[in-house]
Amino acid sequence: MTIQTSISPDGQRLVTMSAEDYQDLIDARDAEGAMRAVAAGTLQILSGADVDAYLAAATPLAFWRRHRGLTQADLANAAAVSQPYLAQLEAGQREGSVSVYRRLARSLAVSVDELLPDEAGVRDSG
Repeated sequence: MTIQTSISPDGQRLVTMSAEDYQDLIDARDAEGAMRAVAAGTLQILSGADVDAYLAAATPLAFWRRHRGLTQADLANAAAVSQPYLAQLEAGQREGSVSVYRRLARSLAVSVDELLPDEAGVRDSG
């Protein structure tokens, strides 16, 4: 890592480095934050088997419901939607409103983003 320092005309100390070195620093910072969140219990970790189940599920919603050990009827009741409607959401046959996904996310203790399928049909596992 090559770092150059200089002083700006207004007296600020400036650091210059390659874009790759800068990205490495950002990645290290993000990794440190993730490790602190894991240690604090605020970031959930999935096992390899969980990741396989996530990737095999029809939708992220279907995975998270099963991962939480809930039946469709349990989750539908908690989120105030009908079980058939939830089944269609899980199968990717219908799209839900933001308010429905908020209620589902709250009931599953995940973010709304974790429930939404990727538009390209590919899900990010991390």
